[in-house]
Amino acid sequence: MQKKLIALDLDGTLLYDWETLKDETRDYLLNVQAQGHTVVIATGRPFRSSDHIYDALKLKTPLINFNGGIITSKHDPGFPDQHIWLDKPAVLDIFRQNKDLITNAFCEILDNVYLLEDDKELYPFLHLNEHSTLTVGPFEKTLPGPTNGFIALAEKGNGDKIEAYIDAHYKEIILSRNWGNDTTDVIEIFTPKTNKGEALAGVASYLGFDQKDTIAFGDGHNDIEMLKWAGIGIAMANGHPAAKAAADIISEKTNQEFAIEHHLNQLL
Repeated sequence: MQKKLIALDLDGTLLYDWETLKDETRDYLLNVQAQGHTVVIATGRPFRSSDHIYDALKLKTPLINFNGGIITSKHDPGFPDQHIWLDKPAVLDIFRQNKDLITNAFCEILDNVYLLEDDKELYPFLHLNEHSTLTVGPFEKTLPGPTNGFIALAEKGNGDKIEAYIDAHYKEIILSRNWGNDTTDVIEIFTPKTNKGEALAGVASYLGFDQKDTIAFGDGHNDIEMLKWAGIGIAMANGHPAAKAAADIISEKTNQEFAIEHHLNQLL
């Protein structure tokens, strides 16, 4: 059969939980690659918290981080690395104009994290390790340049006001999405070019795959464009309703029920 390019989101999709790649899933994907198919990771995580999964799967493909904000290939010196940046003045303005609504926020520049207020409960979401630095304080003083990402936390309901400000003042250059929970709004801001769909299209082209020969798995808001672009987009049973609406197939299985293996067995 025609060889496929398989794009995998991490959290809620490939990983069993926040950190665990099941041995069974790893071995299955190693076998898929041995059959001639190609696997690529597409995640909202930074490089530093996805590289170990990449290595466990013995990948040689480009790695899509920050939802396409950064695409690199450590095994291919000929690959044109991609960096999409958020305009620093715009980031600072959004923060200043909404600071009364924002309870905390952080920005990232590569492996450098800039946190507004020190809060150890946020550390797991910052993916800090020996390769990262953490700077705490007002962004006007700490942020040295344009960022790869910006996350603002707000009380439930205030996120809509932040998003309305962004839409009113920066619609052409900045987008936002809210992936909070029942008590907290979590507003992510990003550029219109920063999405997994654009990223996967570029990687597929570079690797020589037609769109129809791509399969993508995801579960969240940030997977929507990738699920739409792929020849076959598959949303996890545990996925967000918006991700399911964008998919060609809605799995009856969750990330903890080996959904990827189930569907690849059918498709390959």
